[in-house]
Amino acid sequence: MNGGLQTVQFPLIGPGGEPVDLWRTLQSHGIAELPPAAVDPVTRSMTVVVRLSDGSPAMVTIAPGETGSGVLSVDASLTAKQVEQACAAARHLLRMDEELSGFYARIVADPDLAWVTAGAGRMTRCATVFEDVIKTILTTNCTWSGTVRMVNLLVEHLGDHVPGELASGAAGRAFPTPATMASVEEAFYREVIRAGYRAPHLRSIAERVASGDLDLESLGAASPKDLPDDELRAILLGLPGVGPYAASHIMMMLGRHRPLVLDSWTRPTYARLTGKKTITDKQITRRFARYKEFAGLAFWLFVTREWVVG
Repeated sequence: MNGGLQTVQFPLIGPGGEPVDLWRTLQSHGIAELPPAAVDPVTRSMTVVVRLSDGSPAMVTIAPGETGSGVLSVDASLTAKQVEQACAAARHLLRMDEELSGFYARIVADPDLAWVTAGAGRMTRCATVFEDVIKTILTTNCTWSGTVRMVNLLVEHLGDHVPGELASGAAGRAFPTPATMASVEEAFYREVIRAGYRAPHLRSIAERVASGDLDLESLGAASPKDLPDDELRAILLGLPGVGPYAASHIMMMLGRHRPLVLDSWTRPTYARLTGKKTITDKQITRRFARYKEFAGLAFWLFVTREWVVG
């Protein structure tokens, strides 16, 4: 960051009084490590570029503080109001407003998942639903290294850099806005980002959001009562480039944890961890059905324990 810093301490406690393990939250899935965020395993912290209410980018570092607390660090030049906005953005990323106490009560007796009750299970999300959707599309039908490459190039070429920061590649830049992504031609996504078949989908979604034809942010704000899971999934499946896997993944990012993210990694990983050569989706679904609206979260935690716990 440019110059001095100012810090804000916050309690690592969920709405239901449940503990929040900061490191396990930052390790919840790979999307949390993609630009404009970067995770440092040594300090167990995340540095991320967020946007303030006026759209300007600001850098925030989220790190462990004293026992039971976290510390947010921002540039000393930010005003009190801007610091408040940066803190709100950081808490949004960490999903500090999601209550998991009910989920913890259900899994505490499950020997495969009881470890989660020490503060895991909170899935980091992106700053906007738009970013969640774009990044998820960039995970489809490719290796993780391919996803990393495409996201880095997208942020490097289209992201606004933090004032006073020396931007190097994607570092120090915010995720591009829908308007910015809509302003470039499809060829840019094919030739520069090398997004392949995803190119028209990226531009189409950005153009629809920028024009106001598509309101993705309302999907993240809607409650299951106002927008049931089945209806949300149908809307997501109607987006270009979003199939069953991507829809389930986006729902997980939105805090809708009923669908299981079943793909070419989670299926064999589950089979390996359970000592089976092969297993069907029905068998997997049956194992986690007891968790109802948290079934997908329970499944995800089961298959990712090795990297979340460390």
